[in-house]
Amino acid sequence: MIPYGRHSISDEDIEAVVAVLRSDFITQGPVLPRFEKVIARHVGAAHCVAVNSATSALHISLLSLGVGPGDLVWTSPITFVATSNAALYCGAEVDFVDICPDSFNMDMKALAEKLEMAKTEKRLPKVIIPVHLTGRSADMKALDVLRKIYGFKVVEDASHAIGADYDNQPVGSCAYSDLCVFSFHPVKIITTGEGGAITTNDHALGRKLAALRSHGITRDPDEMERNEGPWYYEQQRLGFNYRMTEIQAALGLSQISRLGRFVAHRSELAKRYDQLLADSDFVRPLLDTDDNLSSWHLYVIRLPEGSGTLARRHLFEKLRSDGIGVNVHYIPVTRQPYYRKLGFVPDCFPVAENFYERAISIPLYHDMTESQQDTVVQCLLGPAGYQTIF
Repeated sequence: MIPYGRHSISDEDIEAVVAVLRSDFITQGPVLPRFEKVIARHVGAAHCVAVNSATSALHISLLSLGVGPGDLVWTSPITFVATSNAALYCGAEVDFVDICPDSFNMDMKALAEKLEMAKTEKRLPKVIIPVHLTGRSADMKALDVLRKIYGFKVVEDASHAIGADYDNQPVGSCAYSDLCVFSFHPVKIITTGEGGAITTNDHALGRKLAALRSHGITRDPDEMERNEGPWYYEQQRLGFNYRMTEIQAALGLSQISRLGRFVAHRSELAKRYDQLLADSDFVRPLLDTDDNLSSWHLYVIRLPEGSGTLARRHLFEKLRSDGIGVNVHYIPVTRQPYYRKLGFVPDCFPVAENFYERAISIPLYHDMTESQQDTVVQCLLGPAGYQTIF
């Protein structure tokens, strides 16, 4: 089986983890702060807070911005459910903005229209979460213009996008946002097994995030209401046990040293796919531009317009049966039974629906060979594998 995505683990990664296992700390030790500093330095942000998953990162990001009951959070319908679930965890309401047909990211024109209507209805969102789908940044400059007009906060869901660049800056620099969230799940660009991180340039938010990931507790005397001695700590808010272990941080610290190589090879494979599929009927994803360099977490092709869901299903099953581990990213959140019970109607997001009906993610990962890529393309372009008898 050629998987759609796969982690790449080196001997150096294994040695880094073993070193932690032999050390005095396997959690809450010195490796995690080093990992956080390396991430912050890499993306050009002032602060980084690492946690046990990107879902946890999204949750406490919203909490740090004061999201709660009565608030609205908007995001894209084409994302994993964790993005919108995080708002619900805070007791807020969630809504969605349709996507662009070419980038698969939030449509800023549709957002501007929705914001103008929401202003009239006095129901503006407190936070907007753009999703950098497949590793390509959303149009953050256009979002920033709207942020300055309407006053909402921005949390980037960059779960796919560590190693990407936007406007000649690394994604995660928070040049156009308050917070940025990364994922280190095994199929992502780098991995910590499970894990996530948040970057920000706001010192106060960084302190809140650090407390929220560890039960809402502080040990900083300058933040305490009282100090009874060197053993003393205070819980000042309701937090969670969202800490990342030293084992995870050691793996991440080793992996991030190869981030540039990971992204470069993924980009080469994406360009090669584009060339190999140039004469096919498949609609290929946008390639990089000078001011928007994807990390290429995913390579998503689409069947031609009007192909129908049966054609996509048949191709999906054919590829799986041929040992090609394709997937679909993502089922629109608004299709999920839980969200339909909340009143969402998928037809209200026609571009997202059209994308879903036609999209297939084909294999792309660092250790993929050109020979494996050729096999994927041959299966895509080969005969359908069935006969109709008249």
